Formats: sequence, C-alpha cells, structure tokens
Amino acid sequence: MSMAPPRTDVLPPGEAATYAEWFACLAEPVRVRLLHAVATSPRGITVGALTDVLGTSQSTTSHHVRRLADVGFVRLRKEGTATVVTVNEGCCAGLPHAADAVMGLLAPRSCCPDDLSADVTVRALRPGDWADVRRIYADGIATGLATFETTVPTRAALDAGWLPDHRWVAEVDGAVVGWTAAAPVSARRCYAGVAETSVYVAGTHRGRGVGKALLHRQVTAADAAGIWTLQTAVLTENRPSIALHHAAGYRTVGIRERIAQLNGIWHDTVFIERRSPVG
Repeated sequence: MSMAPPRTDVLPPGEAATYAEWFACLAEPVRVRLLHAVATSPRGITVGALTDVLGTSQSTTSHHVRRLADVGFVRLRKEGTATVVTVNEGCCAGLPHAADAVMGLLAPRSCCPDDLSADVTVRALRPGDWADVRRIYADGIATGLATFETTVPTRAALDAGWLPDHRWVAEVDGAVVGWTAAAPVSARRCYAGVAETSVYVAGTHRGRGVGKALLHRQVTAADAAGIWTLQTAVLTENRPSIALHHAAGYRTVGIRERIAQLNGIWHDTVFIERRSPVG
C-alpha cells in the first residue's frame, strides 16, 4: 500500500497557538464590545468611560482591559490618575490575516502555483491589443463585481496610468482573453516599489486558468523588477478573485467598509497585498 506524501501546508503549531490565544480572548462578548469601543475612539478612551459605555463595574472593565492588553489588542497609558486605552492598530491587519491563515486562504509559498494551463500564453501588451483590453474591461464591468467603474476608460487613460513594463495579455488559440497591469500608487520616491494591480478575464474564458497564468507573470515580473509590494482592492462579493490572489501569495490586510458606491449601492472591499520575498 502506498502512502500519501506528508502535507506541507499544515498550520505551524506556533502560529496555531498564537491565533488560538487571540480567538480565546475574544470568546467573551464583553471583550468584543470593549475592543469595539476602544477601536472606535481614535484618541483613546479611559477605563472609567469604558465602564459607563459597557454598563459594567470598574473592576470588571479593568479585568477585561488587562486581558486584551496582555494579548496585545490594546495599549495602556497613564494620564494623571486615569488609564487611557488605545487600540493596537496592528489588530486591523492581524485579525483578518489570522482568519485567512486558519481557513487555508493564505498560500504558504513565496510566489504562486506553477501548474499553469498549457493552452494559455502570456505576453507583453502590444499596441494592437488595446481594443481587446477595453472589450475585456467591459466584460468585467458587466459582472457588477470587478470594479466601481461604470464605463470603460479610454486607451489614453489606461496607457498613461500603467507602468510600461508591467502590462500583460493572455492568449488562447491566438485570441486575447485576459490582461493584467500594474500602476504606481504614488509619485513619491519612497513608494517607487509599490504598485496597484488589476486583472481581467474575458467572460468566455473564466475558470480556465487564464487569471492564474496572468498573476504568475505579474508577480514574477514584479519580483524581478524590484517592486516590493503589489496591492489591490476587491469587492467582498468577488470571492473567486480573492481566492485567485491569495493563491498568488497575496494576503488580506483588512476590509474597507462602505468605501464606494456602485449604481447607488454602498460596497465594502477587501484590501489585499503581496510582499516580494526578494525585497
């Protein structure tokens, strides 16, 4: 009888213990309410004020504050005789990251799967590809999940916004069926290695490995060029796109609530990023 090879994607014991401690701390509803009250008080809030908000005794409030501080969710500082509680901003990234790790959404790899479809060819965008790029962009708009845009940007607008060496198209049987591009997030020199990415696949070719092939080229080219962070925002309803990016080494940073409207309806987005292993 042959035995299956040992799995290499099991959550490491150390990480599991850390996340279990976080989740255990939040298993008490009072602490969840307390953490929310602190997180929504940008300048901090005193233990006395928290007692009034929660309707608990000061000793009970102090106990829960200490427990949250021990785990690292909040920070404490003295102002005279009062103890001021502020949120540890790292929680905003740490908690979504922990949830993704436990649910298996974070790929334990530096790049992305290399089991690419042999039918998909990825190459640099050429001047003659713009009509196809804009057609596929329109496909994405039609889904109502890909973008907040309601009309396709002009060729000039896309060309001006994208990094020249980080725009790619995917072909199947000689036809352009998808594209990906990266745009600088800032003109400031300190952010020269940070880019915002987009990836679109024609409606007729979704689920055939086109997106995987495009992201593989995107991240490997970015690594080679010294781009240290790729980032993007995906509508929370677009789970296939989130999973695709996670498989390419992106991680969830957080949720941006009611960030923009689409056809008069507010939507949240998942903000995700990929840090280059070579930068």
